[in-house]
Amino acid sequence: MIQNIKNFNLEQIADSGQCFRWRKIDEGKYLIPAYDHIVTVTQSGEKFEFSCTEAEYQKIWKYYFDLELDYGKIIAAIDKNDTFLKEAAEYGSGIRILNQELWEMIISYIISQNNNIPRIKKGIEAVCDRYKAVICKDEQENLEKTENEIYGFPHLADIKKNGGRQSLSELGLGYRDEYIWLMCEYEHENKVFFENLRKCDYEQSMKMLMEHKGIGRKVANCISLFGLHHLDACPIDVWMKKIIDEEYGGIQPKWMSDRYAGIYQQYAFFYKRSK
Repeated sequence: MIQNIKNFNLEQIADSGQCFRWRKIDEGKYLIPAYDHIVTVTQSGEKFEFSCTEAEYQKIWKYYFDLELDYGKIIAAIDKNDTFLKEAAEYGSGIRILNQELWEMIISYIISQNNNIPRIKKGIEAVCDRYKAVICKDEQENLEKTENEIYGFPHLADIKKNGGRQSLSELGLGYRDEYIWLMCEYEHENKVFFENLRKCDYEQSMKMLMEHKGIGRKVANCISLFGLHHLDACPIDVWMKKIIDEEYGGIQPKWMSDRYAGIYQQYAFFYKRSK
């Protein structure tokens, strides 16, 4: 199916640091797993072709890509005197904050700490491929199953039946394997925790997340923004610190406390890193 969409750019989102499992097939074409499904999306300007039915698009992908939020209005609301952020938003105007699966974001950002993007991607795929929890579905059956099976994120039972705790130590994750195991145990024993977490506001979610070993402030912010869609979350990493120091004279700009701080953070991060 084909859709015309403004403020939506696949390559910018893929390079924005919020998703680690997208696979670039060709220029403007990506294979994207989410919610135990797979879709191929091809972009030509503002025209997008999705390899799924209208029903699946409405049920999964419209929500996943956050296509009901008017990002044009959010960009237009930027302070006209903030030259850096205005340039950053213009440069990265196709970035959207994906509505990603909470469990995926928790495990992904535990793996991400003190890590670079290639190693993060390698670690995530190692975990998913090792335990083969569930094969992501391609509704249109456009993929060769034997060559392109993509697995979802494992839970405690999947790890226990495919090697157990020790097997996590064999995936090259370093000290992070302990944090993943502890989180899997907690998720298994406390199902209501995740339901309650989804009901929390930003500050409450940060507090709940940081009670867990391996989840500091930056990781909790990333989970809050990318897994809970708290758009007021603003992860501060080395790039954001450089922005504060080099673009704002060491003073944190007001937009980092805005209701859309997470969106503005993505524009700023993408722009600064690209430059």
